Amino acid sequence: MIDPITLEVLREAFGSIVREMRVTLVRTAYSSILYEGEDFSCVLMDGFAQIVAMSKGQDHPLHIVPIAWSMKAVGEKFGDDIHPGDIFLHNDPYTGGTHLNDVAMIYPLFADGSLFVFPVVRAHWGDVGGMSPGSLSGNATEIFQEGVRIPPIRIVDRGRPNQAVLDVIFGNMRGPRERQGDFQAMIGTCKKAAERIEGLAVRYGAATIRSAIAVLMDRAETRMRQAIAGLPDGRYRYEAHLESGRVRLEPLTVRAAVTVAGETITVDLTGTSPQTAGPTNVGPAMAPTGAFTVIKSFLDPGTDVNSGSFRPLTVITPPGTIVNANPPAPCGGMVEVKYCVETAVMGALAQALDGRVAGDHKGGGNHCYVGGPDPRTGETFIFYEYPAGGTGGFEGGDGNNAVRTWTESDMTTLQPIEAVEQLYPLRVERTALRDDSGGAGRWRGGLGLVREVRIHAPASQLSVLAERAVLPPFGVCGGGAGATNRFWVRRNDQPIQPSALPGKISGFPIQPEDLLIMESSGGGGFGDALDRDLESVARDLAEGYVSPAAAEASYGVVSRAGVIDAAATAARRASLREARIRVRLATGRDLDEGRGRAIRLDADTAARLGVGLQAVVELVNPQGAPLRAWVTSIVPGAMRRAELSRDGLQMLALSDGVEVEIRAVHSGFLVAPR
Repeated sequence: MIDPITLEVLREAFGSIVREMRVTLVRTAYSSILYEGEDFSCVLMDGFAQIVAMSKGQDHPLHIVPIAWSMKAVGEKFGDDIHPGDIFLHNDPYTGGTHLNDVAMIYPLFADGSLFVFPVVRAHWGDVGGMSPGSLSGNATEIFQEGVRIPPIRIVDRGRPNQAVLDVIFGNMRGPRERQGDFQAMIGTCKKAAERIEGLAVRYGAATIRSAIAVLMDRAETRMRQAIAGLPDGRYRYEAHLESGRVRLEPLTVRAAVTVAGETITVDLTGTSPQTAGPTNVGPAMAPTGAFTVIKSFLDPGTDVNSGSFRPLTVITPPGTIVNANPPAPCGGMVEVKYCVETAVMGALAQALDGRVAGDHKGGGNHCYVGGPDPRTGETFIFYEYPAGGTGGFEGGDGNNAVRTWTESDMTTLQPIEAVEQLYPLRVERTALRDDSGGAGRWRGGLGLVREVRIHAPASQLSVLAERAVLPPFGVCGGGAGATNRFWVRRNDQPIQPSALPGKISGFPIQPEDLLIMESSGGGGFGDALDRDLESVARDLAEGYVSPAAAEASYGVVSRAGVIDAAATAARRASLREARIRVRLATGRDLDEGRGRAIRLDADTAARLGVGLQAVVELVNPQGAPLRAWVTSIVPGAMRRAELSRDGLQMLALSDGVEVEIRAVHSGFLVAPR
């Protein structure tokens, strides 16, 4: 039995080692995506493929949690043939990787003849080959187009590098100097961490450290079980959608059934869309990562993360679906699929959490690449941004503006202007908050941002992989949606949409002096916007967060010369409440779900909403997340009636005959930005 003082000293020591790993990598990395963007994570693992320690709030869960799968893949391939001085690389999504750009370095350490605590780094390499600069492409149809796939491979054998394999790897990547530099920085980071771990072993002994790890795992499990026990038992269901297709929106759906039983939770993703010939797929590790991130964040947010917290959680991911795809499905959009899983699980849990939820957010990585030959050096440059957006409003507070969401790490919102202008042939002409982008609500969603970048290089290409570019982040408990993500080009003062489906761009030719415009989503609102207090709206107007026109249209607040007219506001709010469109719900037994969720409307309701076939609408849930559906049938009449399958009604926890508010989300047509 370990004494409590030693236990806490070791717990803090583990965290300190991980934090030092982060500092080491930032100071030694070659690519700006690591030393400016901090798109990497560090972790300590043990010989049982358990997470011992990560840097809470800094390291990215989507990098770290799948390391357990990577470790198991190494163990299955090499068994007992792992020795001191070995180093392994891995990025294969089908055996525990994320997407190909995220390369994991596993640095085993031994004590008393068996695997001990050891460091692992997963870092985003700016390019790993593939069909376009930066490797992530909205038009990839198979994983071979996304770059070099690295199964578990011994890259250093008992201290001796496997140079032939390294030559093959780096010979198939753009910008090999940066890739090699980042590789060496990862080795240096792991070596420094290894020194710290070996020092702990000398001071406390391997047996004491192993005992401490066991106690910390059990403690985390106990906390999670206690938190789950506070939820009402039951089976809760919800679904969320991804934007797929090439020339029109062809949605993919993640369906989650969350069962709370005593001290355990089971997340069943049966019913999720089959894997697709596009980048929105993941391997077996990402859906459990998303489910765990949501459950941990809502139920036990303030404590350390280790594998003990996972023990009460079971996640079922049907093979051959977008949440557990088979080769050769591309997996570049793994961030997007993971976020969709989180949204579906959060929407389901909202029914158990009695409204303790937050509005939706930007929905993915917002990967935006510009790459091509640098006219100053002749070498390939790769400018990579992943702009943050607004977070969702929550009961008691507005969302935050242009920051990383609660499901992400403390990564950089945007790279510094000085850094990118020095490194790349471009000029940043504008960076600002995006007004009117936060979802309206009693508590407003946070604002997204705008970044305008002038490209000076000839023969460069733009690739984008993003979600929420068609379907905006939803509000909760009656709140409004945030603005969609938009990535577009202005050429000779004319707007150009680089692809038919916004957010999915691959190798679009950029001309010198084109202006690339990145506009990120705002967060969804919380609660009825007409209940927002006037002082808060006045502050939003004064700060420029909300325009006078939006204040009147969304919040019913009328202002003149910066002063709110209370009488006119009261009348305007009453008028807006009266104009809301409501429908009676009914079961439509012949509705085929297909892609998305089908809904049948009467002609009068469709006309009042201004929607036609294939439009997207949402049914407002005053106690949680709305249910979105595709209009597949419009029948004559003015019945003010909406028909859903029985399954859809159950997701809203409502029955036939109940009246709810209905809103238009998307017209069904895709248009270029104005």
